[in-house]
Amino acid sequence: MKQVERIRVFSLGGVGEIGKNMYVIELDDDIFVIDAGVMFPEDEMLGIDKVIPDITYLVEKKERVKAIFLTHGHEEHIGAIAYVLQKITAPVYGTKLTLGLAQEKLKEHDTTTTAPFIDVHSDSEVVFEKATVTFFRTIHSIPDSIGISFRTSQGAIVYTGDFKFDQTPYGMNRADLGKMAQIGEQGVLCLLSDSTNAEKIGYTGSDATVAQAISDVVYNANGRVIAACYASNITRIQQVLHAAKMHGRKVAIVGKSMHKVMDVAVRLGYLQLPEETVISIQDIQRYRDEELVILTTGGHGEPMGALARMAKQAHKQVNIIEGDTVIVAASPMPGHELLFLKTIDALYRAGANVVYKNVHVSGHGCQEELKLMLNLMKPKYFIPVHGEYRMQKAHAALAKAVGVAEERTFLVDKGDVIEFRSGQARFGGKVPYGNVLIDGLGIGDVGNIVLRDRRLLSQDGILIVVVTLSKEAKKIVAGPEIISRGFVYVRESETLLEEATKLVTTIVNKCMQEYVIEWSSLKSNIRDALSQYLFEKTKRKPMILPIIMEV
Repeated sequence: MKQVERIRVFSLGGVGEIGKNMYVIELDDDIFVIDAGVMFPEDEMLGIDKVIPDITYLVEKKERVKAIFLTHGHEEHIGAIAYVLQKITAPVYGTKLTLGLAQEKLKEHDTTTTAPFIDVHSDSEVVFEKATVTFFRTIHSIPDSIGISFRTSQGAIVYTGDFKFDQTPYGMNRADLGKMAQIGEQGVLCLLSDSTNAEKIGYTGSDATVAQAISDVVYNANGRVIAACYASNITRIQQVLHAAKMHGRKVAIVGKSMHKVMDVAVRLGYLQLPEETVISIQDIQRYRDEELVILTTGGHGEPMGALARMAKQAHKQVNIIEGDTVIVAASPMPGHELLFLKTIDALYRAGANVVYKNVHVSGHGCQEELKLMLNLMKPKYFIPVHGEYRMQKAHAALAKAVGVAEERTFLVDKGDVIEFRSGQARFGGKVPYGNVLIDGLGIGDVGNIVLRDRRLLSQDGILIVVVTLSKEAKKIVAGPEIISRGFVYVRESETLLEEATKLVTTIVNKCMQEYVIEWSSLKSNIRDALSQYLFEKTKRKPMILPIIMEV
């Protein structure tokens, strides 16, 4: 292994936010990328479907990118892989299930790439010029999750991925405690660890207790059972399938993303379909209500949207009927708690019995588990990642409690570079970072200006002023006509709009007499005067669009 003079570690997404995870390790000139996730839009991102990291920095240095490593198959860690591989060709390393789901993403986006996909497991070792990369199994809500260690001449850089320590894990999930301790004994220069539950005391509940809770609900339900979970939560899907089989029910699956994930998981052997249990959604009429479990998820694999449509009787395939039991085996995504509670409310109104407590546990470790990881790894330096700032801050406090000196913990924002030379760390400037917004098929064509316009339209509406002029005669030939959308109800505001029309006529005539016949000046004058007048009268600021035509 060659001597590494300079190590740089930074995040292009996943700090100060939930999702969009992407971390970069630079060993001299070699660049290694860990994860390529998406984030679901915040409330003010009107109309946006999802958000991916801005990878301009990586694209500019693409010949230096040696590898992309994926820790597990959740959207917030692999959802952007298709976009990344459109611009960068580098080998992609991950476990069998993770790569299966990542390849499904490429098909979804019609992305072709020559980048090789290389299967690794917890005993794999990948040797590069400046580092030897090893892996360790972690327990998470999807099988085949791993953490990654980059062994360098200055010590190991370790990224935990998403993890918890479950003493009674469900299925084949196991954590490599011995390997984690061994990595710690060999010397960890810097640890990057999952901060999602850093504010929550104690331990995360075990998936084994959830399996029992789901089974009890299915047993006690008199009518149909509708179970909703994240499409990629294979552990939860398996538990629902087993509960249905145990109590003699058939399972119908709703949701494209659920079908895709299950197909990959079954093909690769990570999900067992009990014999003669799964039926087509078209066949549910053949069975009595008490013989059915309907397993559902929504767009992007997020279940609440589909449940909300079912509650409003607006779903294409299944709607809530009186006597249904709904199991919500998911916790709300941060920032979407209100939608979660409103959906629960709507389900009750539609006549369902809703069970949303004790039928889900987080896939992320709470404070005691985060401390255990810190104690196993014994890092010289610590960077809390994967979480909003308050979570990173709480994680930093836990590190201090277990003996990591405060000055050796770095609370980073996106683009902040931590540089290591001769085993000593310091802040090393900033790299370009940002959000790329995806709206429909458009990638990055909606920016802050478009979002600002959408926000304005959503707040005060729009006023379109149409006027036709004759430059030669210097007079108005037709109009002005004012069209209002989302500003005022036209029938009740005739006087206001008549006055506005007179105002526009006066401005246009005045400009024509003063030879101001340049369209941009004329539009600007109309916009300024009308904006001031309407604000005085209504205290609202609609977007004003003057359209000038010439004959």
